[in-house]
Amino acid sequence: MNLDQLNDCLKAAKLGVVVEARGKGSMLSLRAKLPPRTGTGEWYRQYISLGIFSNPAGIKKAGEEAKKLAGQLACKEFNWNDWVQPEKPELESISAWIERFEVDYFTRRSRNPKSETTWETEYDQVFRQLPPDEAVTPELLRSFIEATEPDTRTRRRYCMVLGKLAEFAGIDLNVKPLRGKYGSKGAKRVYPRDLPSDKKISEWRDLIYAKSESWGYAFGLMACYGLRNHELFYIDLEKLKDSPVLSIIEHDNGNEPKTGERRVWAVYPEWWDKWQLWNVSLLPQVTGKNNRELGHRVTAAFRRYGFRKPYNLRHRWAVRTIEFGLPVELAAQQMGHSYKEHTNTYHYWITDEVHQRAYDLLMQRDDRPLPP
Repeated sequence: MNLDQLNDCLKAAKLGVVVEARGKGSMLSLRAKLPPRTGTGEWYRQYISLGIFSNPAGIKKAGEEAKKLAGQLACKEFNWNDWVQPEKPELESISAWIERFEVDYFTRRSRNPKSETTWETEYDQVFRQLPPDEAVTPELLRSFIEATEPDTRTRRRYCMVLGKLAEFAGIDLNVKPLRGKYGSKGAKRVYPRDLPSDKKISEWRDLIYAKSESWGYAFGLMACYGLRNHELFYIDLEKLKDSPVLSIIEHDNGNEPKTGERRVWAVYPEWWDKWQLWNVSLLPQVTGKNNRELGHRVTAAFRRYGFRKPYNLRHRWAVRTIEFGLPVELAAQQMGHSYKEHTNTYHYWITDEVHQRAYDLLMQRDDRPLPP
């Protein structure tokens, strides 16, 4: 709901209160006919500053405050003391700084499914742990960072998010010493997942396809191309009809495509033909407001058929490319991440068996160098 829609609802309810965005920062205020602050005299139109920004969360909160004010006026219980700003300016509170941070975050980037997913998974998950009414101080932010386990992805995320919030609020907080060793050379790493074999993946695909052709088709696409869950719904379907080279195009708002595309080659190309991955009409019809919701739909669907870790299909694709001898930099580009991220993640998943198989293939090449 935007501000105009909110005021239309308030007007239709005849509450006598209007919400307005005022000032340089577009702060929200209530406007209504109120008594003088001195307590005597005729009532006249006045503003009550709410100290919150004109964004979706702020507009929702302003609607609640407007109804509260209208209720007090209707019951003749209005008191200016209920609406006086606290001694601590609200802009110093964590909730107010987060509101400002969110506005700035989406001012500098397009608001689309991808950016909303990043906001929710990387930023909002951390922000929700903070006490909203406390003042933002380096001591408080540091305490939440130190409460996470050292040398973990969670610690790294808290350092990144709270470090940026501190910088935005003009607070001196050095998070570098707290970051730890997660993701760096010598850091403790998670044990490799028990990835399914390609034979097992093929069996799972047939099992799911027998129960649901659309989700069996989706499973085949993810296995053959190493897709992230939500990328199923950003495929250029017309191109896939003609070639086993898949093109992924992300969308800003579900209608307008972004500039550029990412292409992924089938590994195995035989699966594209055997599983009829060119029959794009079988793709499940799924909705979701962002990538996270789309991804959850996929996970939930596969779980119904007994397959609980769809991301293993992506991991297995990455390991399979090394078995095929695909150069690492090409595999990284096709997966849509950096060379460093690819090597840091997948080089630790490759067993001696994988190395031996790749070595044997190289030694069997007719054009390999021969000893002098």
